[in-house]
Amino acid sequence: MTPRTSTGTAPAGAPSRRSFLASTAVAAVAVSGGASLLTACGSPGGGKDGTTSGKDAKKVLPTFMARTIVAPDIPSEHGSSLGFHKALSSDQLKSAVPEKLGKGQKITVMSPYWGSPPKQDNPYYKAANEAIGVDITWQNQDGMHYDEKLGAVLASSRIPDVVVIPGWNMGGKIPSAIINKFADLGPYLSGDKVKKYPNLAAIPTDAWQRAIFGGKLRGLPMPASYVPNIVPYYRSDLFEEKGYEVPTSPQEFLDLAKEITHAKAKVWGCGDMKWTSFNVFGVFSGEEKALGWNMVDGKLLYRIEQEEYLEALEWARKLYAAGVVHPDAKAQQGDDATRFTAGQVLMYNDDISHWYGKTAEQLPQNPKFTMSGMDIFGPDGGKPVLYAKQPAGIFAFVSKNADKSAIEAALAAANFTASPYGTKEYMLTNYGVEGTHYDIKNGLPVKNDKGNNEVNNAYVMLASPASTLAHPDLPQITRDQVAWQQRHGALTRKTSFYGLQVTEPAKYTNLSNDMEGMEDEVVRGRKSIADMQQFISTWRSKGGDQLRDWYKKLLDDAGSAANR
Repeated sequence: MTPRTSTGTAPAGAPSRRSFLASTAVAAVAVSGGASLLTACGSPGGGKDGTTSGKDAKKVLPTFMARTIVAPDIPSEHGSSLGFHKALSSDQLKSAVPEKLGKGQKITVMSPYWGSPPKQDNPYYKAANEAIGVDITWQNQDGMHYDEKLGAVLASSRIPDVVVIPGWNMGGKIPSAIINKFADLGPYLSGDKVKKYPNLAAIPTDAWQRAIFGGKLRGLPMPASYVPNIVPYYRSDLFEEKGYEVPTSPQEFLDLAKEITHAKAKVWGCGDMKWTSFNVFGVFSGEEKALGWNMVDGKLLYRIEQEEYLEALEWARKLYAAGVVHPDAKAQQGDDATRFTAGQVLMYNDDISHWYGKTAEQLPQNPKFTMSGMDIFGPDGGKPVLYAKQPAGIFAFVSKNADKSAIEAALAAANFTASPYGTKEYMLTNYGVEGTHYDIKNGLPVKNDKGNNEVNNAYVMLASPASTLAHPDLPQITRDQVAWQQRHGALTRKTSFYGLQVTEPAKYTNLSNDMEGMEDEVVRGRKSIADMQQFISTWRSKGGDQLRDWYKKLLDDAGSAANR
């Protein structure tokens, strides 16, 4: 049997920035290879600004030990996920944790939750706790307002044993709080010590590098593919019906969107395409601040200083000006995915997990529904230049006040949840208990209402295996997703701070706060390109140039990570 899963790395800066995808498999593959990384820069205030790399990082990183319990149907290539499209029977499931590592300890875990969290004594939590050997009490918090709760908890003296923090919630003073409030896991995981936890040892080194804060290994990472995760989708069923050709250039896209748009029939060409426009025109990643910096012709540039940045905004602006974008997208109401499945827009962009999620959602009511991901094209219709996202984006941290027993309990739980696809542990983590949370239908596990309500973004938040795309119920989607990642991974470059956990000095924390809102105003025609140019100039004078000097010093100390 095989769970239906998808990557669920939240697309920071993407169309659904604040909404975690309703998938339980939040893992991704990271490429192997050593790191030509940066050294830490000390600063006052009890922590370290900068990042940890090179020899210092090697001292704290766990030894990587590959673990292939079940061979993937589609191996990883160019940073793609592992693909599984064949169903496994119950007797084919392997065991990744033959002996319980938990000793009956009790720990509390605070984590973001999207939806209504189940009661603590539900069958899923009971079964998982029993299998792990640790009594975990979940303190689930509203994922849509998690940053507010997180700030309050970290400012207090009462911190749960384990706290999950997504990368998109690491603004403001959170990075400093991580350094000061959470334990060093190095004594338990660095080097060969990780061998006690073989599933954690199989997490790619790139992901562990991201878990170093203030010179110490503090986080348990959720690996992610570095391939850009925003896919430009189109309704391939309606394209075939209407005879539309998939566009292969910005101009073809605009022309097709005009052809599709019939406002009286309530059909528009597309939704907001801003994040695809950044990929089309070769803008450095906006997923995280540090990724937006890169050396170009001997000068360190931030993404908003690229000529391509303004070109991307201008193209997205043209789509709005032409009236081919759904008016609710212009008003920033509702979401494009819903309009897409309703046939109100025929093209939109969002996380790669939508490929499976929306298809599985729509097929029961519309058997003809099909969606596909078009290849990202370059400005002239050729190959695009794409830039990598980070190889891990969500982390679990153990409180500095936790004793040795609690730390070992957290690691036992993380080792269980990081079990790879094709194992009993993976099945329990992602699907719950057979007969209670899911039933086997046509050889495949299908969640019932109880499964959908209870087996949802809890244990998967502790740690995850390498990225897995497994859809044996819709095998072609698995093939299409992985193939899309592989094609685009081959075109993806790494900017200077790829793979690094960079903590900027506190004085620059709010420097870029208004940037995304300004972008949205510009593409919708409420602000001009000239207004954006003025915004960029102000950004430079208010600290952008000083921040550039700070990042440049990091590069001067140890060189770039871009070409490793």
